Amino acid sequence: MKIICQEQLLPGESLQEKWDFAVAAGYEGIELRGKGDLSFRDRLPELRQAKADGVVMPTVCVDMLHFFGAFDADQRADAVAQMKSQLSVIAELGGIGAQTPASYGMFSRRLPPFEPPRDEAGDREVLLDGLRQLGEHAASEGVELFLEPLNRYEDHMVNRLEQAAGLIQEVGLDAVRIGIDSYHMNIEEADPSAAITEFAAYVGHVQLSDSNRLQPGAGHLDWAAFLGALDAVGYDRYLAVECRLSGDPVEAVRSIPAVVRRYV
Repeated sequence: MKIICQEQLLPGESLQEKWDFAVAAGYEGIELRGKGDLSFRDRLPELRQAKADGVVMPTVCVDMLHFFGAFDADQRADAVAQMKSQLSVIAELGGIGAQTPASYGMFSRRLPPFEPPRDEAGDREVLLDGLRQLGEHAASEGVELFLEPLNRYEDHMVNRLEQAAGLIQEVGLDAVRIGIDSYHMNIEEADPSAAITEFAAYVGHVQLSDSNRLQPGAGHLDWAAFLGALDAVGYDRYLAVECRLSGDPVEAVRSIPAVVRRYV
């Protein structure tokens, strides 16, 4: 397993400066962030130069205001277009895929008014349609789409690995896999390690933060069990750090690889 870090956490003005810091700290790649309005595509000159300079950029995590599971049809269509573009860009960079949730902050059944404006059948229809479109595009580009389950307060549709795997099974495309996040699993899975074991065949990407969304080691997540489960199922891809930082941010992000490698 290779430890990588999201770009916004790394000090430096350019990707090349961030890469120099990352390598010195023990990271093996940078996870990019893909904003909306096709801004990720507009970064191609910068990204091509970074690749030419040796920066390893295997994945991109979406950073938008709406997603392919939105209630509004125009927003759904835009989110699909944005994600297709991000998949194409990460493919050009020689990466492996792009991660997105079904939605973020759109609705939660755990907070008032409790009942969303679209029923569960409608949710499923929308999600399957979006995943098919994105999965087919990912396959055509030779990369993968990673569906990220979020916790119940951030998304009402896909919270657990079981739900994501069910959608992926119905879509039936190898290019659609689960992007797991240790923070969300800490909230939603009764046994995160058991969930990893059960749905290992669908896991394509992993993001790391502790139980309180801070850097690994700053909360109470059982890293030995979590990372041990990934090792036991033969996961050999990337561990992408996506977290908030406590204390001095530079020292915090510098400390993460050593913390994680205690268990891998």
